[in-house]
Amino acid sequence: MFANMKNIFKVEDLRKKVFFTLLMIAVYRLGTAIRVPGVDAGAVAQLRESSKTQGALGFLNLFSGGAFSSFSIFALGIMPYITASIIMQVLNVVIPKLQEWQEMGAVGQRKITQWTRYVAIGIAVLQGAGLTFIFGQGRGSAFFGAAATAPDVVLLDPFMPRALLVIPSLVAGTALLMWVGELISQRGISNGMSVLIFSSVVAGLPYGYYSILQSKKFFIFAVLVSVSIGVLVAVVRVELGQRRIPVQFAKRVVGRKMFGGQNTYIPLKVNQAGVVPIIFASSVLLLPVLMSNILGSTEGWRGVIARFVDTYLVNSQNMVYITVFFGMIVAFAYFYNSIAFDPIRQADQLRKQGGFIPGIRPGTQTEKFLGKAVNRITLPGALFVATIAILPYIILWVGDVQSFPFAGTTVLIAVGVALELMRQIDSQLMLRNYEGFLK
Repeated sequence: MFANMKNIFKVEDLRKKVFFTLLMIAVYRLGTAIRVPGVDAGAVAQLRESSKTQGALGFLNLFSGGAFSSFSIFALGIMPYITASIIMQVLNVVIPKLQEWQEMGAVGQRKITQWTRYVAIGIAVLQGAGLTFIFGQGRGSAFFGAAATAPDVVLLDPFMPRALLVIPSLVAGTALLMWVGELISQRGISNGMSVLIFSSVVAGLPYGYYSILQSKKFFIFAVLVSVSIGVLVAVVRVELGQRRIPVQFAKRVVGRKMFGGQNTYIPLKVNQAGVVPIIFASSVLLLPVLMSNILGSTEGWRGVIARFVDTYLVNSQNMVYITVFFGMIVAFAYFYNSIAFDPIRQADQLRKQGGFIPGIRPGTQTEKFLGKAVNRITLPGALFVATIAILPYIILWVGDVQSFPFAGTTVLIAVGVALELMRQIDSQLMLRNYEGFLK
């Protein structure tokens, strides 16, 4: 493998792309250390300690690469863009104009990308304003539950002039991250947004393992490292696992040439949804927390709702939270796959191209077969993703450790992006007659 890595630096174009990607990652990591103006340094230190938990605060901090715990200009991270992309993908099914753009090719994709940016900026404004008001008016601990140690106030007084400066800073940070991600996609390696997320989730791994080694015995550390390696191997196998549905194309004569007749397959990935169900489920679980925070009362029926949310929907060590989170991930996996893979459209495309599945009649029978195959393969993939997502909570509950760095969403994102990055590097090396990573 190390010999193959040398081939990357033998190709000038590929070498420039790798160095440019590393430069943009360095810019991103530098921005996570620059705090927004008007923030209390002591409160930020307390916020950083609270971010070591696996609850809502830990999830927000994960996708920002530690920027949220520092309340830096990149505190919102790339999450607004991810949310906007998911929203646009869902709306693509119900809005005819988006479907028309999707079928226009590169021109339509540019229009969809532009509107995704607009939606991302709108989401960033809402999230930035919400976090600013929460941490600027003494609602920090209420937002993250009674068991959390998050500070009530992060912004310095007076609140309003500073809030008008903090909110645009957070939104500008998200816009800058989108620009950096697009630069990586154009002049670097792999998808820029995926690379930024990858750098975010792996940034805290060294310190996470070091903290476990310092706080626990070496045996506990060795066991957790072994579990991490086992999870890594399992995720790689599932990410690469797919069911290949064979497809044959009928021969046809056009003029003096014969076309078609080849055999191919439709690849159905076991984990087709990736980490999208986890993001959906985590976002939905944050909504009751926001609503209870808006109610702003600890008496009467409002107090009952607030105490229920704090006890069951914020505390990640509670079995109710783990069970609800597990069930929502499975449900959202089916929901996403129903949108991402349309058996009716796939069967219609096969029919128009003269293709058919051996032993299955074209048309309605093909639709039913593809729908049944997708539903069957979605179940093990959804159960696997849900198990990996709740694994850190179970380990924290059983093993009595503060954090488990390489599990859950972290390992799913890291493995997915790393495999895609290897595929792209391998394809570019093979174009230049160099041996790649993949055999």
